[in-house]
Amino acid sequence: MRLKIEPRLETPRWLPFVSIVLALILALLIGAIPLAYGGLDPFVAYRQMFRTGFFEPYSFSDTLVKATPLILAGLGVTIAFRMRLWNIGAEGQLFLGAWATTGVALFWLPPTTPKVVMLAAMTLAGFAAGALWGAIPGVLKAKLGVNEIISSLMLTYVAFEFNNYFVYGPWAAGGFGLTAPFPRTAWFPRLTDFGDAVPAFRGMTAHLGILYGVVAAVILFIIFKYSKWGYELKVIGDNPDAARYAGMNLSRTIIMTMIISGGLAGLAGMSEVAGVVHRLQENFSPGYGFTAIIVAWLARLNPLAVIVVGYLFGGLLVGGDAIQPAGIPLLIQGIILFCVISADTFTRYRLRIVQPVASTATN
Repeated sequence: MRLKIEPRLETPRWLPFVSIVLALILALLIGAIPLAYGGLDPFVAYRQMFRTGFFEPYSFSDTLVKATPLILAGLGVTIAFRMRLWNIGAEGQLFLGAWATTGVALFWLPPTTPKVVMLAAMTLAGFAAGALWGAIPGVLKAKLGVNEIISSLMLTYVAFEFNNYFVYGPWAAGGFGLTAPFPRTAWFPRLTDFGDAVPAFRGMTAHLGILYGVVAAVILFIIFKYSKWGYELKVIGDNPDAARYAGMNLSRTIIMTMIISGGLAGLAGMSEVAGVVHRLQENFSPGYGFTAIIVAWLARLNPLAVIVVGYLFGGLLVGGDAIQPAGIPLLIQGIILFCVISADTFTRYRLRIVQPVASTATN
């Protein structure tokens, strides 16, 4: 008797949902081990995380702040993953988007520029820089067959050092690894800015960037469901040979997909520096681009579900600040990714027990 892994001929509709739920439960159980080893009661720690992230007075606003770059970067990797392009470099694209945004806010437009014009220019710059960084592995994949996992990931570390050169060099404010603050015209409006008109908004730091994520998710959902290009993404991802036989231009679609994927990740960087830190600095992102991979996978590559999952992970980041050791939330994220990928494997494949065929002896 032996076990054999074989593709499922048909996946029950309930299985993906159940597998995700079981994967999350398993991840929390596994995550309880390092919590207990660190001297914490796992139940108390998880309760504190969820309470801080979702149920305290300003939890909604604080979680939206964390969710904004996760949603935008999550949408970026979603569009690539739907075509079976593994864009692992969203973090680098996010950094390039933040860099270009900073250039517009501090050096390329005067601080007296009207707020609407300034934010529009920053948005275009952030998207364009991320798109350029995404286009590089796209072109390498389409024209030379270079593995996009390796190229996009390596470009991420190039982006880190590129950013560090500017924040410690020509753009540095006093040599501290950060730039001067943005002028107020380059700040995203926040809910607290409308506190005089709506007293409930006072102290809430959620900003305009969340609308970028929601609008982008709706647009992508419509594109995936109703457009010719969305159909081509699915066909090329499922069967590149059939797509090529049908006359689809694989190279062009690969490059365009990586451009848009990188552009959305660039908007994530733009939203973070325009809405939260209001300057460029060395480590302004705690790994949003990498966490976006988990968000996209948990959302089953559904743009609307990315909003929900991004919000939940935003709460995990907010709640994680309430417990120690500080690295536990990132560890739990990694465990969740491992469990979710494992669960996804069993939605596509199944284990079957194969009985050995009895041999008959002949005289």
